[in-house]
Amino acid sequence: MKTTSLFFLLTLACLGLTSFLMVEKQPITVYLIGDSTMSVKETKAYPETGWGMPFKYFFDSTVTVSNHAKNGRSTRTFIEEKLWEPMASSMKAGDYLFIQFGHNDEVSTKKSYTTEADYKANLERFVSEARQKNVTPILITPAARRLFSATGKIEETHAVYSGIVRAVAQKQKVALIDLDRKSQNLLQKLGPDASKLLFVHLQPEEHPNYPQGKMDDTHFNELGAREMAQIVLADLKAQKLELADRVVKQQ
Repeated sequence: MKTTSLFFLLTLACLGLTSFLMVEKQPITVYLIGDSTMSVKETKAYPETGWGMPFKYFFDSTVTVSNHAKNGRSTRTFIEEKLWEPMASSMKAGDYLFIQFGHNDEVSTKKSYTTEADYKANLERFVSEARQKNVTPILITPAARRLFSATGKIEETHAVYSGIVRAVAQKQKVALIDLDRKSQNLLQKLGPDASKLLFVHLQPEEHPNYPQGKMDDTHFNELGAREMAQIVLADLKAQKLELADRVVKQQ
């Protein structure tokens, strides 16, 4: 009798474990909002590549990456141009929202300029409205520009606005990916010459999209975009966010 009861209990335990293992992860969407360093590029812009483009290939079939980043946008213009509201309405519980602005917010000569106070308020709005829908927000500092001093030291180009992102993340208890500092570290490691390989640096006639050539120290080529995406992915894993469990497993 005792043997039968023990067998019955073990059977139930095995069935329970099997059922647990068979539970499939619910499909989720990872929304990306930001500027040209993250956005999907038109064919005429290649080899310029936003890091959000290769980022979508990191995840398994339960994850859809929806890239809403737009060239030239700041937090303010993203809202004013009605790019935020429709996207915010489509988010659902369990989704993620990656927020990376700053390049266009911080430049006072651009139409996209956003004051420090408004930049902070806009970031807080994105975070608040995501959380109201049980969406997980992740704040990302703007990727570093390639700017070296005469002595070969990488220079800070987002000090104030990256600082605001860090402060909002700390105050709101939001996961932070410090792409600014980590991309600076990468550029410093590569140095002034090799770091050009990550950006759109083209000689005349090297690419049909840029017959006159181009020297751009802000926007990435395909290699640079993959490097930035890898930095973001590594931080997801390091912080042990649930999303990291959905990364494609290597065979």
